[in-house]
Amino acid sequence: MIVELRQYTLHPGARDTLIALFEREFVTGQEAAGITVGGRFRDLDDPDRFVWLRAFPDMGRRDRSLRAFYEGPVWQEHRDRANATMADSDDVLLLRGPGFAAPAGAGPVTVTICHPAAPSFEGHFERSLRPRLAAAGSPPTAVHRTEHAPNTFPALPVRTGEDVLLWFTAGEAPLLPDLSAHLTRPPQHLRLAPVG
Repeated sequence: MIVELRQYTLHPGARDTLIALFEREFVTGQEAAGITVGGRFRDLDDPDRFVWLRAFPDMGRRDRSLRAFYEGPVWQEHRDRANATMADSDDVLLLRGPGFAAPAGAGPVTVTICHPAAPSFEGHFERSLRPRLAAAGSPPTAVHRTEHAPNTFPALPVRTGEDVLLWFTAGEAPLLPDLSAHLTRPPQHLRLAPVG
């Protein structure tokens, strides 16, 4: 699947306004356009950040579905109210992976984002890091990697020029070994509470 991990910075105090609008109008509106809407989250470390995922079977369907939604009646009717809540909506990672939606009643989750120094990090993750985290009680789930296909819907920018490998963990951020030899920067952890 092609997955977007979208991190929105909102104007102070606007997060609940956007979430209410999103849940009422944009989940079903996007699904009607062929988009799979995944997890929606409040960032536990930033009261003005909303994080969410959506997925598509492939890049061609992504282009068609985004055009159908953003040119369609739901977005046209509600876009001004949505955009009024947002300071920045361009922090988007384009990924390949299974997507992620927290189970009903789930507690907080953590997304760990790593920037590998070399393609060999993926092998290191699978052989060493994944089993080690699982044994420590923090099994990685929903592992995603950067999708390098060109963004065919440039009206919505995505981050380019970087490689990431990321995964979700139930609960707090897992305790990682020293990965400085494998990464270009320290891992980033997003501590998230599911909406709903």
